[in-house]
Amino acid sequence: MTENKPLILITNDDGVDAKGIKFLAETVKDFGKVVVVAPAQPMSAQSHAITVRDPLRYKLVSSTENFEVYVCNGTPVDCIKLGLHQIMSNVPSIILSGINHGPNLSASVFYSGTMAAAIEGCLNQIPSIGFSLDDFSHNADFSQTRPYIRQIVQQTLEQGLANNVCLNVNFPAKPEASIKGVKIVRQLHGKWREEFIQREHPHGGHYYWLSGDFISMEPEATDTDTWAVENGYVSIVPTQLDLTAHHFIQNLKTWNLNVYEEKK
Repeated sequence: MTENKPLILITNDDGVDAKGIKFLAETVKDFGKVVVVAPAQPMSAQSHAITVRDPLRYKLVSSTENFEVYVCNGTPVDCIKLGLHQIMSNVPSIILSGINHGPNLSASVFYSGTMAAAIEGCLNQIPSIGFSLDDFSHNADFSQTRPYIRQIVQQTLEQGLANNVCLNVNFPAKPEASIKGVKIVRQLHGKWREEFIQREHPHGGHYYWLSGDFISMEPEATDTDTWAVENGYVSIVPTQLDLTAHHFIQNLKTWNLNVYEEKK
């Protein structure tokens, strides 16, 4: 804490030079002390990957009284781990991830480095939020997100979050005046339909580029993150760590799963 103000840890998966993380840090810097620990290069779709076979390095890029920026050669989750256990001497009041260039809706949460960083914070019992904008452009306009980010962060600092719950926040790529408000929603049931584009390597053999499109399993649903963003709302999904299918436990107990060792 700095003069009883919050200590804020920020990362992303687009890299330390991305416009989104710079905008996020600037948006919340007056709340307290900000420590940015971000990947040296884009790390999109790294999910919860951590670096275990190569050495991790970080260095201080810039520092003022209440604002520090570090760059790390690892993944977004590496950045959170280094921030918590190596760089910072105190536990942060809140962890923020983003603003991601591109949405993290529905099944994308499972692949997202942005949300993995928030989930890592959640695993450490620290209120954590992932922010994403429905615009993949490197020069995306984030200005419309400012009042919503400030309100969501302020409320999280004041109200806290339930244990093992973090927030997944997605913004439509619309001017502030066109955003209809905030929707508290659930994650859409959908999946990515992959397609691999095959090309010939000049030295022989083939290589592949991953492509594809998103398939909604419930296109008529109006209470989901995808519907909210597509219809001009800021979506907030409370995301939990527990992946247990509690409703299936009793069913699974009826299976014949007893295993007996063969008697000798």
